[in-house]
Amino acid sequence: MSLLTVSPETGFEPFEKITDPEEIAACLDRIGVLFERWEAGQPLPADPDPETILAAYAEPVARLKRQYGFQSADVIAVTPDHPDREALRAKFLAEHTHSDFEVRFFVGGRGLFYLHPDDRVHIVLCEAGDLISVPAGTRHWFDMGARPELKCIRLFTTPEGWQADYTGSDIAARFPRLEDWLAKVGA
Repeated sequence: MSLLTVSPETGFEPFEKITDPEEIAACLDRIGVLFERWEAGQPLPADPDPETILAAYAEPVARLKRQYGFQSADVIAVTPDHPDREALRAKFLAEHTHSDFEVRFFVGGRGLFYLHPDDRVHIVLCEAGDLISVPAGTRHWFDMGARPELKCIRLFTTPEGWQADYTGSDIAARFPRLEDWLAKVGA
């Protein structure tokens, strides 16, 4: 289930909780973040390869490529037994920005985006079927959890993809990580 909480930047409590996907999309649209729900254009097997995934979502991927000028799309998967899971998780846990969009469509699994566009922090639980597009320059961080399980389509405007520009802020330390957040919001 997609879920959004909104808190002051001073810390997680108190928080507003939104569960309706249309309300999540409207709330995120107000801060310039695109949130959509997608369905596959064809049935997917239990463990689809990247080409099958991209073919199943060809229509919405093509629409975003036309709309935003994305040049490439790929599929990334991280599992609980991934040998670099701890390093990958740590790489995204500090607040950063990008000079490009950060776009993820969750084919499977889940992850938590923390968006810090102003004096509030919007925390979005993305699960299978969710697309999120974080605009260039938006302060944010991401948590895939201690035992990550996710498969995502990523879209890029340049072949090199994006690089993180860390803000140096310690704000991420004031907010619960994925597992603690789930417990606090009752998800």
